[in-house]
Order: sequence, then C-alpha cells, then structure tokens
Amino acid sequence: MFRSRWWIVFGSVLGLTVGNVTVLQFSTSVLMKPIMTEFGWDRGVMSAAVMLGSIFAAIATPIAGKLIDRRGIRRITLAAITLFALAIAAMSLAPAVPAVFLAMFACMGLFSGGQAPLPYAKAIAAAFDRQRGLAMGIAMTGVGLGATLVPRLTQLYFDRFGWRGAYVAVGMTVFAVAFLAVGLFVRDPDGAPRTAQANVRNPGVAGLPADEAVRSRNFWKLAVVFLCIPIVVNGTVVHLVPLLTDRGIPAGQAVAVLSGIGASLIAGRMLCGFLLDRFFGPHVAIAFVILPAVGVLTLLGSADVSLTTVGAVLVGLGMGAEVDLIGYLQSRYFGLRAFGQIYGYLFAVFTVGTGLGPFVMGVAYDATGSYRPALMAFLGLLTCAGWLLLRLPRDYPYPVHTPAHEHAADDPSRPSLA
Repeated sequence: MFRSRWWIVFGSVLGLTVGNVTVLQFSTSVLMKPIMTEFGWDRGVMSAAVMLGSIFAAIATPIAGKLIDRRGIRRITLAAITLFALAIAAMSLAPAVPAVFLAMFACMGLFSGGQAPLPYAKAIAAAFDRQRGLAMGIAMTGVGLGATLVPRLTQLYFDRFGWRGAYVAVGMTVFAVAFLAVGLFVRDPDGAPRTAQANVRNPGVAGLPADEAVRSRNFWKLAVVFLCIPIVVNGTVVHLVPLLTDRGIPAGQAVAVLSGIGASLIAGRMLCGFLLDRFFGPHVAIAFVILPAVGVLTLLGSADVSLTTVGAVLVGLGMGAEVDLIGYLQSRYFGLRAFGQIYGYLFAVFTVGTGLGPFVMGVAYDATGSYRPALMAFLGLLTCAGWLLLRLPRDYPYPVHTPAHEHAADDPSRPSLA
C-alpha cells in the first residue's frame, strides 16, 4: 500500500512534527517561566538545561547515525522514539534541585538523538536524487508544523494539567505520532544494505567513508556554518516568549507569535528545497543566512509588536532551511556511502549550536538585564557563516544523476501519495 517513495516524505513530515528540535526547544520556551516561578530559579538555570540537553543530543546523534547505517532506519528509530517519549514524561517528576533537573534534561537530550531529522533525511536521500532538495524540503516542513503545534499543545496541556502534567502529555504525543509515522511509512529503500560492511561493498552507493570525510576542509567549513546558524536562530527563538513579555506583550500573544514562526518555518523549508534543485546549494544557503540577520536587526531596533513579529518570522525563515541544507549539501559533497554517520557528526555540531544559543541569551540577560549584547554578537556569527559558504567548491563531487529507479518508482513530476 505504501510503496511509493513519496510516502517516506509523508511519514517524515509526521515524525518531524514531534522531533527533538521542536519538542526540546519550543516546549521549553512555553514552560520556562512556570518552572522558574515554582522553583525560584533564574533564566540561566533553564538555559543551561537546554544547552546540556543539546550537548547530550549531539553526543548521541553520531552514534544513532552509525547504528542506522548498520542496522537500518526503522529498527533503531522506533527504539529511540520510545526512549525519548519516556524521558520527556519523566520530567514531570523533576525536583527543585538544579543538579537533578539538569541531569534529567541531559537524559532527555541523550535519548532524543534518534528522533532527530537524521533517520528521515537518510531515508529521503537514499530514495531521491533529482528531486532530493524538494523531497527534503517537504519533509522538513514537519519541523515547521511542530513549531506551530507544539507550543500551542504545550500551552494547552499546561493550562489543564500544570507543567508536570504537560510533560507527560507531550511525551505521550511524541510516542503516538512518531511511532506510527516510522512504523508505517519511513523505511530503508528496497535492497538497501543493512550493515556498514555491505555498504562499503555495494558499488551503487557512492561516497566517502566517514573518517575521510571528517578530515576534509569542506566538512569543517560546513560544521562551522551549521554551528553558527542555530546559535543565532535557536537562541532567539527559545527566548522569544520571555523577550516579548519583557516588553509588555501578554503571554498568550507572545505564544501566538512563537507559534507563528511555524508558518515561516514551513515556507522556508519548501522554498529552500525548491531552490536547492535549481541553484548552487551554498548560494541558496547564503540567502537563508541573510534572512535571520535582518530578523535579528529588527528585534534589536524596535519594540513595536508588529515589527517584532516580522523579525521573529524572518528568523523563522532562516530556521526553515538549515536542517535541509545539512542533508542536501552533505549528500552532494560526501555522497551516501556513510550518510548516517557523517550526518550525525554535522547534526551533532548543529545540536550544540541549538543549546549554546539559548545559554548565551540567558547568561547575557542575567549579566546585563538585556538581550541586546547577545543579539549583536549573533550578527557577527551570521557574517562568519556567509563567508564560509562562499568558500565551498563550485562543483559537487557527487552531482545529480537521476538513477533509473526514480523513473520506475513513480512519475517525479507528480509527487502523488498513491
């Protein structure tokens, strides 16, 4: 029933709606102030929790990628979803002890490594070539849907059950949605090798081995780019609700603005995927560096509700591209031979950035009483990312070749789910 490769994209949309990026970042933004109020903590503690969770997710992601390369996507991802959901629900038991809270958040991050974009990107990269950018762009709209739905669901759960009950409800939601999506739709392509040794022997899988890829300059250029962008974007997004409420905007309206970023995430991912199939990838990436830079400038320059919303949307457009760019640029510069492991390394760097950004924002606020110093530093990081993208080679080592199975699978001009 679900043999068309476009079902993999559909399942990826569902799974990423409750992926680790949206759950760890957006639910925390909603629950940050209630937890601080109950425990009497400052923003540094909560920001440190997010950073620690991101660090442990970064540690886990390359391991998950290697296991997926060896054992297949479905088996590893279903186990990871179960553990991640249980870790989220366990946060309802957190005591008012910072060290314990941090340790529990670290465990949540550790188990989130397999419920990241990694397995979905690997499945799509293996199933698509000529339309790989579009397929990844559509799939990653799940992150945008999650950015829209997760804050609202978390706020709804909080209003009904308190922050402890909200964590239980979020964990149950992650399990129900993601387990169904992967169990039914996301899979390894037919005939894909299930071990690293088979992958090496398979002449149809072109690409560099992981150890050779990480020694290349292109890898480290991409690594720095995908560190800088999430520091800026996630640092701004996680603190967006506190930033807005500090300016006198009601909490409900601030959450609505945060949820509105989801729409820009969806638009950014669709647009980025469409452009990647038609233009040089690093140039597309630069466009999605400029957008959040303009958004940060807007947040720096105005406290007006309308302009602040515009700034948040522009940041969201930038956030709507980086995960697709990791998978697409990696597949073109390093191939598919060790996709899971290499993606794991790059996504680990990306994940560190997602945690470091909120931490920098929180520490800057506690030290100065303002987010302005951190936002100004963020502009410098985006400039660095743009410069490195310009330094990438103009010719892809692994360009588009459109294998025959793509023509046989279905009509690529009509991405039907049937």
